[in-house]
Amino acid sequence: MVRTSSSFVKDSFSKLSYIVTTPSGFDPSKESLPLIVYLHGVGESGDNIEAVKTHGIPKYFCENQDYLGLRVVTLSPQCPWDRIWNGVTAQLMNLIEIISSELNIDKNRITITGNSMGGFGTWEMACEYNNYFAAAAPICGGGMTWRASALVKMPIRAFHGSDDFVVPVEYSKLMVDTVNAAHGHAELTIFDNVGHDSWTSAYEKTDLIKWLASAEKQG
Repeated sequence: MVRTSSSFVKDSFSKLSYIVTTPSGFDPSKESLPLIVYLHGVGESGDNIEAVKTHGIPKYFCENQDYLGLRVVTLSPQCPWDRIWNGVTAQLMNLIEIISSELNIDKNRITITGNSMGGFGTWEMACEYNNYFAAAAPICGGGMTWRASALVKMPIRAFHGSDDFVVPVEYSKLMVDTVNAAHGHAELTIFDNVGHDSWTSAYEKTDLIKWLASAEKQG
């Protein structure tokens, strides 16, 4: 099932539109599945929910709700045109909680990923809620390095293009290095001769999506 909707969320004067996909035959009263949260880039912001399907997780799962044979629920919200993900973290978390409760999501198997502005948002959500997500995968993003030292329990796989002139690869390097210096578990994959669009390689040429779907919080 593919569902598009909008929801009033706490601490917000407006609605957050979103897309939810569920696999074939899903019945939340009989099954508790993992949830992948996807944060889009700035180009998909606004009030046209169809734009969210342009890249990444919603692109694949809206075309095939059983993509890669995975039994997983996906949530892809849309950022208002005049905001960025880093400015709506409380609203995002509230929406994640609403969907998780409604669809009986396994709370130990909620992961987050995103690209460009969504990569920054993924780092921010991981830092702000560092005990919540089972794993995070920021793509061509970055963040405040001093906050990344709190990410000692959350597995992280970051991705970036070597020739990204929109968001320099050093942004990912600094975040990953900070996590590992704090004895966390972060990996960085750099795609040679790739510019800003490193998300296509990350999602289509690695096992990233399967990794997110299988991640589970430990302890």
